[in-house]
Amino acid sequence: MTLHIENVTKKFGSFTAVDQVSFEIPEHQIFGLLGANGAGKTTTFRMMIGLLNPTSGRITWNNNPLTTRDSQLIGYLPEERGLYPSLKVSDQLLYLGRLKGMKKSEIIPEIKKWLERFKVPEYENKKVEELSKGNQQKIQFIAAVLHKPKILILDEPFSGLDPVNVEMLKEAVIELKKNGTTIVFSSHRMEHVEELCEHLCILHKGNPVVHGSLKDVKRSFGKKNVTVYADFDLRFLKDVSGVVGYKEVTEGVRLQVESEDIAGRIFDMLQGKGFVRKFDLEEPSLNDIFIEKVGASYV
Repeated sequence: MTLHIENVTKKFGSFTAVDQVSFEIPEHQIFGLLGANGAGKTTTFRMMIGLLNPTSGRITWNNNPLTTRDSQLIGYLPEERGLYPSLKVSDQLLYLGRLKGMKKSEIIPEIKKWLERFKVPEYENKKVEELSKGNQQKIQFIAAVLHKPKILILDEPFSGLDPVNVEMLKEAVIELKKNGTTIVFSSHRMEHVEELCEHLCILHKGNPVVHGSLKDVKRSFGKKNVTVYADFDLRFLKDVSGVVGYKEVTEGVRLQVESEDIAGRIFDMLQGKGFVRKFDLEEPSLNDIFIEKVGASYV
């Protein structure tokens, strides 16, 4: 079963929020939908769950149009929090589970399972407003997955979480993927995207500027990163032909170079100048690619 976004455009009057976006996500995969604020990510998500209708184009699941009637297939964790602050956690999740067509006898065990998994079983009878932002985020995540959706949309799922809880949620996302859930994921943290996503699309002002597998996107970018730590002055590397980025760090320099051949030439130039503690050639980071394609860093 594959989720298809086909030439989808969304206009609000004369403003085009999303322009001719196309991608597909097979099941068992996590797809990254990225972009700076205002790029069209949330509008795309809202079209996917049926809150907005595309101006043109189609969104299909298993070759059938995806509509509001398919809401039981979809779990959605929005960037804006949508829990009722004065309700108890258990009542909140029970209500949301019933909206998704679940029976009370199905919901209660799922609530207990997820609260145990996230190490917050004592919050079952607490009001949402009594929880920290991080724990509210856990409850919102549980609300999105309680009904075992086929498609899970996560808009900034790790915001407000400390590193321990980020890892806890990441493990849950990976397990859901292994069990067959199709996941569409957005985050401002590039390292999370690189760790979780096999394919991605970067939007810029509603237009897709990068699309494909993470491996292919990095390979096609061409440029490489070189880190050099040494006990001598490295500033001469700034003027080497083929060095397109130069940044001094505490122990040396970080360079962006046009190709592996340039990195090899830099390696040769270092010989005989003194002690080199580190020479490291790496693929470009997703943040490097984002900066070049969009013109601004995510972080």
